[in-house]
Amino acid sequence: MRLLIVSDIHANVDAFDAVLEAAEGERWDRALVLGDLVGYGAEPNAVIERVLSLNPLAVIRGNHDKAACRLADASDFNHVARAAAMWTAETLTDENRAYLTRLPMGPISTDDTVEICHGAPFDEDHYIFDLPDAGHALDTTARPICFFGHTHLPVVYRRDSEGDTGFVPEVEHHLDLPLGDGARYLINPGAVGQPRDGDPRAAFGIYDTQRRVMTMSRVDYRVDLAQKRIFDAGLPPSLAHRLAVGR
Repeated sequence: MRLLIVSDIHANVDAFDAVLEAAEGERWDRALVLGDLVGYGAEPNAVIERVLSLNPLAVIRGNHDKAACRLADASDFNHVARAAAMWTAETLTDENRAYLTRLPMGPISTDDTVEICHGAPFDEDHYIFDLPDAGHALDTTARPICFFGHTHLPVVYRRDSEGDTGFVPEVEHHLDLPLGDGARYLINPGAVGQPRDGDPRAAFGIYDTQRRVMTMSRVDYRVDLAQKRIFDAGLPPSLAHRLAVGR
């Protein structure tokens, strides 16, 4: 099976459409959505409808999803993120708000080898930024491969008999990463809707479960259209400006 893996779409329908168009040629079978469908961007309803149309294998909630449906109060958000969460809560349709409310928390195992979480397998809201945090996460994973999001930064952590290592993949367009037998992996495919690694292109991954190959991909999208939607919605302008620089 080939799994399309997307995370942190953040209501950026232009980026999400570009990812879906690019992935169409890669012949994927089912989708895994790692949380934060909404927040920051101006098209939360359109993004949720796109996700539903995929009939995904699994979808888990992110911290912005919880804030948008008022399962969390966003008190730990900065003022820009809080303003976007409040706008999103008012903009969602009743049906889409209910959908977000029903999303399960991670981690969830999708088969004998793969699990997904938003932040970390030990805490859905925890950020994994370094090797010690990754080591803690690998200690608590239930499957050999765990896909996560939340940081908006593509990264691969590996544990084998020689210890824990990590690296940031350099992706021109597509990068195939064979996953070795006997190792454990913690992989962030990067963010669809708001990359923060200095590359404004939308990020996603496809994992081939039979070949045990993870393909990390980046795709251009109409950043200007996403920015215009944010300006027109009256959201904080900084949310539009950051899209152009991938920060």
